[in-house]
Amino acid sequence: MKSSIETSILSVLCVASLGLSSAASSQTTVNYGVQPATMPIYIARELGLLDPIEKKHNIKVVFRNFTYGAPENQAMAAGELQMASAGMGPAIIAAARLPSTLVAITILEQTAIIVPKDSPLKNVAGLKGKKIAFPGEGSQQYPLLLKALADAGLKQTDVTLFKTDGAQIPTLLQNKAVDAGITWDPHVSNALAAGHSKVLIKAEKIMPIMQGHYVGNGEYVHNDFLAKRPDIVQDLVTANVKAIAFILKDPKGAAKMWTKQIGFPLDVINYSLSERISVYSLNVVPEKTTIDAYSKFLKEAGILKADDNPKFDARFAQKALAEVNK
Repeated sequence: MKSSIETSILSVLCVASLGLSSAASSQTTVNYGVQPATMPIYIARELGLLDPIEKKHNIKVVFRNFTYGAPENQAMAAGELQMASAGMGPAIIAAARLPSTLVAITILEQTAIIVPKDSPLKNVAGLKGKKIAFPGEGSQQYPLLLKALADAGLKQTDVTLFKTDGAQIPTLLQNKAVDAGITWDPHVSNALAAGHSKVLIKAEKIMPIMQGHYVGNGEYVHNDFLAKRPDIVQDLVTANVKAIAFILKDPKGAAKMWTKQIGFPLDVINYSLSERISVYSLNVVPEKTTIDAYSKFLKEAGILKADDNPKFDARFAQKALAEVNK
């Protein structure tokens, strides 16, 4: 017969064992960085593609919202995000300088230089002496603007730059507070669909990198999470690719889903898709030639250093694409 002391010890051990079992089976949070834009991951969530992933891995995918790439990368650097979706500029910077790796390309295009609809400007050369709104030197729009100016024979000193939130650029153009602005979608489509602005030049004309388009958006993962849970990363990349396939098959249905998810007007999103301001393709694999071309572009703009080499892993997108194409 066990003594009272032995019984007490066994009771404590049983409770501890139960506690460990409970902790081991507790749900894990996967923080996914997003922005209020037409990202495929929102379609994946609306289609219910994240539900089986959460159940399979006993996780909860939580969207963490950011207004633009810089604070998103700060969160990634601090280890507060396991995965993120952002413009290709911030995504490449993160892959080069942070403990993170690019795993997929999810949107092409997105960026454009826009001007008031009644503006007499016909080309980039006409921007000399003009005031241009832009989202800051850390944005991918900044080097695109510099390249557009350089291609037209202009320098940065030939224009006046006005730093502002990308979402405010349509309002600034509507109020004629600036002569031009460079921003990303859905802010571009917001200005165009409202009828007060027009495109001066699209990103695909400034910097064609992939399929004749500019590379607009990427998915990247914190290296610790990538090493520990490549199975979850794979499932989330596959969900993105399945969402892109749906967007291509039913763009109007996708537009309604985005309206529900991010709150943007349906006509703005439909405009973006019909006018190909944002372009979607199943060519989601980050290949070396694409990454090298984009890195060179950022290095020439002084955003990346000469020895910055972005980390990328094509296997996840390749496997996702194979599954979608079955």
